[in-house]
Amino acid sequence: MTGMAKCTSVPDIHIRRGPAPLTLACPDSSGPTWEIAGDQFLLRVPGVARFLLRAGRDIIFEPCTHGRASDIAIFVTGTVFGILLHQRRQTVLHASAVKVGGKAVLFCGTSGAGKSTMAAALGNAGYPLLNDDISVIGHDGDDAPVTHSDGRQLKLWQEAADALGLSDRLGDSVRNGLSKHYVTPRSSVGETLSIGAVYVLREARAPLQSSIARLNIADAAHAVAANAYRPFLVAAMNQKSLYLQAAIAISESAGVFLLTRSKDFAGISEIVGGLERHWHERGLLT
Repeated sequence: MTGMAKCTSVPDIHIRRGPAPLTLACPDSSGPTWEIAGDQFLLRVPGVARFLLRAGRDIIFEPCTHGRASDIAIFVTGTVFGILLHQRRQTVLHASAVKVGGKAVLFCGTSGAGKSTMAAALGNAGYPLLNDDISVIGHDGDDAPVTHSDGRQLKLWQEAADALGLSDRLGDSVRNGLSKHYVTPRSSVGETLSIGAVYVLREARAPLQSSIARLNIADAAHAVAANAYRPFLVAAMNQKSLYLQAAIAISESAGVFLLTRSKDFAGISEIVGGLERHWHERGLLT
């Protein structure tokens, strides 16, 4: 076709619909819904699809009989992509991240810990979103740990969106029948930034009090591995040393902290204020 430039770039990841096996031959390791055999990973999501990942480059999905295309897309961009990054031997944390004073600040935790809520609350306070839910750790030219923005929207429960004044930014529901929605952040950036701090979220239940405490190297290493995206993959893919190295680098250059705070929305401004004081003390804000 004349008048149009031809795209000559080679896709780095191939995603297509096709046959995915029920099982893998001679798996090296397995769980209730997954198997690993060499450079192949099979994930079975009941009622949705089977996903076959190969060598960190190919994703083949075979829908279940009544599998919804929207649900398949959610798994491809979430769990499946996280597994693909593990296949590429990337350090992948279950974390949201915001930009603070030119650096990335990450919030780790299990599903429901409040990672997205923290990122949204900080967005309201003027700190742009970098990532939601998945943060990949890399290194810059000086071998300092960095994270890469991936352009994701926030995913918030309706209750959180209402409490944070973001109801007008709600998009589609994350899955059919769930009151969790994609939410357009107030601001976001597409940058690769050095890591300024990593916080592991913990709820302040009695007798625990709200606090920020720096973890020593040993506890930081455990926390980073425990907060990998799908932490079972760290052992299954023999990546413990990879996460140990990342934890040491982050701990030495930025710090890994335990953030104990109330999950009550009424106290969110107090939490943001405490974080800002901590950032001033550490020189992230001037």
